Amino acid sequence: MTKIKLVRIYDHEQPLGYRILVDRLWPRGKSKKDANLDEWVKEIGPSTDLRKWFNHDDTKYSEFRQKYIAELEHNPVTANFVAQVKAELAEQDVLFLYGAKNKEHNQAVALKEYVEQRL
Repeated sequence: MTKIKLVRIYDHEQPLGYRILVDRLWPRGKSKKDANLDEWVKEIGPSTDLRKWFNHDDTKYSEFRQKYIAELEHNPVTANFVAQVKAELAEQDVLFLYGAKNKEHNQAVALKEYVEQRL
């Protein structure tokens, strides 16, 4: 069964699947060639204001998640993004690539939960 997997773009172990970078900013020190992306959907990432407010502070994650989901609900690219993920899942795993160091409290985690609820 195919699934959405969260993968830190800097990890040496990179599973196979359709590779989507879901960060608004390009990961520092990573070349586009090395990233080996199928797609970069920067518009699906949290707004600059929300990203700066969150600042990877674990104590703000719950509130950040709520605010990010509200942004996704009003984001014009969200419906197409979910549809694309669904289509790719029919063939292979989909990898949400992100740059954050914290693997438990980041926007890719919230995005995965959001998308899975809509599949």
